[in-house]
Amino acid sequence: MTKDRNAAELASALARCRMAFIGVGVMSGLVNVLYLTGSFFMLEVYDRVIPSRSVPTLVGLAVLALVLYAFQGALETLRARILTRVGAALDEALSGRVFDIVVRGPLKGTTQGDGLLPLRDLDQLRGFLGGTGPSAFFDLPWMPIYLVICFLFHPLIGVAALVGAIALAILGLLTDGATRRPAQTATGHGMRRNGLAEAGRRNAEVLAAMGMQAHFATRWGQANRDYMMAQQRTSDIVGGFGAVSKVFRMALQSGVLALGAWLVINGQASAGIIIASSILVARALAPAELAIVNWKGFVQARQSWARLSDLFAAMPPSARPHALPAPSRSLRIESISVAPPGTFVPVVRDVSFALRAGQGLGIIGPSASGKSSLVRAIVGVWPTARGKVRLDGAALDQWASGDLGPHLGFLPQEVELFAGTIAENIARFDPQAPAGAVIAAARAAGVHDLILRLPKGYDTRIGEGGAGISAGQRQRVGLARALYGDPFLVILDEPNANLDSEGENALTQAILGVRERGGICVVVAHRPSALAAVDLILMMADGCVQAFGPKEEVLKSVLRPASVPFDARPTVGVLRESA
Repeated sequence: MTKDRNAAELASALARCRMAFIGVGVMSGLVNVLYLTGSFFMLEVYDRVIPSRSVPTLVGLAVLALVLYAFQGALETLRARILTRVGAALDEALSGRVFDIVVRGPLKGTTQGDGLLPLRDLDQLRGFLGGTGPSAFFDLPWMPIYLVICFLFHPLIGVAALVGAIALAILGLLTDGATRRPAQTATGHGMRRNGLAEAGRRNAEVLAAMGMQAHFATRWGQANRDYMMAQQRTSDIVGGFGAVSKVFRMALQSGVLALGAWLVINGQASAGIIIASSILVARALAPAELAIVNWKGFVQARQSWARLSDLFAAMPPSARPHALPAPSRSLRIESISVAPPGTFVPVVRDVSFALRAGQGLGIIGPSASGKSSLVRAIVGVWPTARGKVRLDGAALDQWASGDLGPHLGFLPQEVELFAGTIAENIARFDPQAPAGAVIAAARAAGVHDLILRLPKGYDTRIGEGGAGISAGQRQRVGLARALYGDPFLVILDEPNANLDSEGENALTQAILGVRERGGICVVVAHRPSALAAVDLILMMADGCVQAFGPKEEVLKSVLRPASVPFDARPTVGVLRESA
């Protein structure tokens, strides 16, 4: 039922273009009637003009044929434009949902390759609708009409045309069966190839610095060869069947021409039948031949439709819940267990604690203890397998993402900024963001003076991922983004990983600022300086809570007295999260 409903979501997008398809169908009928112009013109020339030697009749027929050809050209142009706009309308109707799937895919564990396959599937559908394939399929229902006219010319001509139609239908079925699996294989190899290319782009510095580029290029080259071979195989199959259908149609056309001559010799048909029947049979079989030529695009569009249907079923649109007041009192974690998207093994098990407004919590523990997985669940980017995260008593799933987002601030381990200005990144790309709120967030993060030293200050443009500024600057701008709008709950995952002493002092002041204005701040600690402004500590190991309470008491119980740095002690270790 769910899959049917989401398949209907795709079908409803096409259903909105119902009138356009009806119009295309009507125009296809008129175009196919006008396709008879050439056959009947030849018939009249041979049977009327030549025997009568009437020039006025020839001129009249020529003018009439030219007018009909002009109408045919205009209708075909209009039909092509309508189909192009149908593809654009489908894109407009589905692009929002497809982008939502692309963005939510990594959070659901459904992303494959470079994660952009849904967008390419939508492009494939739009491209197919705007190409010549749909026109061929609209013309196919008119084949019986042409066959009937062939039978009216002479039964033997009709039989020849019917045999040709059956042969092309068999070729079409063989083409479908032969291309289905290679097309699926090519799609899989294409996803792997694109995924490797995207990974190489993201890790260009590592590949260059460590001499890995040649080895990585070898892997990508193998994936690319597999993709090209699969594509080549599909193209070879379609091209082969297309060539066979074309040669068969040409041979049949010549055969019909010879058959017409034989009928004329035996006095069973007029001379005009020779040319008219040849043209008519060729036209009758042209849609089938064109359909075979476009079969690769049809198969790819059909597979794209199926994949999008499955994705729509896996990630249905989120219902908008009733609006709730802004949270201002508490955060409660109720026995939550968390598994990474796409897996079923929990990396966080039965974690419970509660925080009140004005409190700050530091989360510590060894690598792979579940710290980052826990905070991802707290901000709602990873779903909980069990338990609830509540703000002021309301579970996160009772909030719409757009409504909850302004009340949350999140600084992940790996800070990703977007192409745009510094101000746009801090303002979360809100086009209506007040300039004062952007500056206030920057001041709260202690990055205002640093931004002013940039070439164009807040209007300095950065590249994708924050290219153009240092890792420490990216982290501080990311902190300002997390603090923009004075959110109630601020989650900072290893916020001082790339900070110098000045940045760490600014971080401490930012955490104190959140607490002083009545917010809650949760910090995953990598170095002890990040814990300076918190009052509570939660110690994790193997996905479970080992200790929770006031900072001094927990640190005293879990840390061994020693002179070694905090992040080198065996009980806590280097606290970078890998889960």
